[in-house]
Amino acid sequence: MKTYQVQVPPYVYGGEGCIDRIKEIIIREASKRIIVFTDNGICSTGILDILLRNLDEIKAHYKVFSNLATEPSYRDIENLMNEVENYNGDIIVAIGGGSVMDAAKLCSLLNNAAYTIKDLLLDPTKAEKHMKSIMIPTTCGTGSEATCNAIVLVPEEDLKIGIVNSSMIPDYVILDPLMIKKLPKSLVASTGIDALAHAVECFTSKKATPFSDTYALASAKLIFQNIRDAYSNPENMEAKNNMMLGAFYGGLAITASGTTAVHALSYPLGGKYHIPHGVSNAIMFAHVMEFNKEACKDRLADIYDVIKKDGNLGEEAEKAQYVIDEISDIVKFTDIPTSLEEFGVKPEDIDFLVNAAAKVTRLLSNNRRELSLEDIRSIYKKVL
Repeated sequence: MKTYQVQVPPYVYGGEGCIDRIKEIIIREASKRIIVFTDNGICSTGILDILLRNLDEIKAHYKVFSNLATEPSYRDIENLMNEVENYNGDIIVAIGGGSVMDAAKLCSLLNNAAYTIKDLLLDPTKAEKHMKSIMIPTTCGTGSEATCNAIVLVPEEDLKIGIVNSSMIPDYVILDPLMIKKLPKSLVASTGIDALAHAVECFTSKKATPFSDTYALASAKLIFQNIRDAYSNPENMEAKNNMMLGAFYGGLAITASGTTAVHALSYPLGGKYHIPHGVSNAIMFAHVMEFNKEACKDRLADIYDVIKKDGNLGEEAEKAQYVIDEISDIVKFTDIPTSLEEFGVKPEDIDFLVNAAAKVTRLLSNNRRELSLEDIRSIYKKVL
């Protein structure tokens, strides 16, 4: 019998208003100089003000770094570290989406370290945590608040690469649905489907374990049953709370297992064409799962049994197809494009896409059905 493990953040707070717990965290950690990571979009919504009011109430000393790139490159992280180290902070708080949280997790490893981010791209095992981190997600999808992963763009290769090291597991997570109360519908859709991909991929991964299965199924149930309501009814806070929990559980599933070919084929789309990560996953999702179906129809049937307790389908193949069709329907319902054409991807780009995706062996090796270069080409052709 194989052994398995999962690492989870030591402290997780959830529920409306739990962002106020930031005060007790800072006091517990006796922090004197707080680094706050966010982005200009969060600043413009007033969400950051909620955090800063809490910090001001305990007279905390902090500096806000808000000029973070969307889906940053390793060079962006290098430049950011120069500013961060000049401040000499002792704890880092990230309030934002996946890019903000990934940058914060990397900085917690890079702060005053003897290695650089380029070193970690070559050998992530070098990493050690030099500063504790607090994650406050403001979307319902990336799961970065739970994972030991950070994704960075490598411009020279037009590819996103994942840095994975258990030292990146955050120390504190605050899951406050008020942070996504006014999240634009398009981001509810793209980040929510990203989280759903985490759940389905991790459950059907070769690396799936009883730990990852537990979190992946819980995530899939919450997201399949709530994403339409969260998208179409912005005031439905129960649905949004469930989406935030689903995203977190999906992140835990990644840490215990790993994503597969959906994410592998998505990475070149973000790296070269700068298609948002959740959108590129949504475009590829159903097509990859259709390709995988014969190799994991039993697992897809298990997902069906969780999301359709009163379902009347009996055959594994029928259940598996239902789940794939449901993925397609959610993408259409949330108005996410289903073709790469509108993002400027041309048929003559397919050789680049195939070769770039084939390099993402860290994820392709998790896929239950092996993909040849021609298999990858065939899947991309379906969305061109």
